[in-house]
Amino acid sequence: MAKIPKTKKQRSLFTGLSNNNKAKQDEQDSNSMFLFSLKDLDREQGQSLIEWEKEGILARAFELIRNYCCSTLTSQSNTDKFTVYGDFPPKNVTEFFHPKHIPDDALWARIHITGKQCIIGHVVRNVFYVVFLDKDHEFYKSKLKHT
Repeated sequence: MAKIPKTKKQRSLFTGLSNNNKAKQDEQDSNSMFLFSLKDLDREQGQSLIEWEKEGILARAFELIRNYCCSTLTSQSNTDKFTVYGDFPPKNVTEFFHPKHIPDDALWARIHITGKQCIIGHVVRNVFYVVFLDKDHEFYKSKLKHT
């Protein structure tokens, strides 16, 4: 399932399921379409949907999201645009802080749009919950490649 590290995070994908139903749910989720939710969108950090619309990023982002929704979460693990980070990044590599409305054990991930722009969120089963819109790649800063 999508580059998920072998940690306690995997258990958080199945919160509320009995042991007998975990394998069945895992199989169903891996065959279920990739879904998106905006219910956890943080309005305090990153950019707003309106800002992304004004900069011409929102339409590209929604087109990419539409394409993701036509496939399974498992199939996205083969792309370089979708990455599961696991834990929230350490303070020395992020400009963001962990929002209070997101569980501490959330399985953080990103979808790369184009250039530096990324959608940051967390994954539960086959649902990607959007938390931040990050047009400057400040959620998980890394050294530039090929420079």
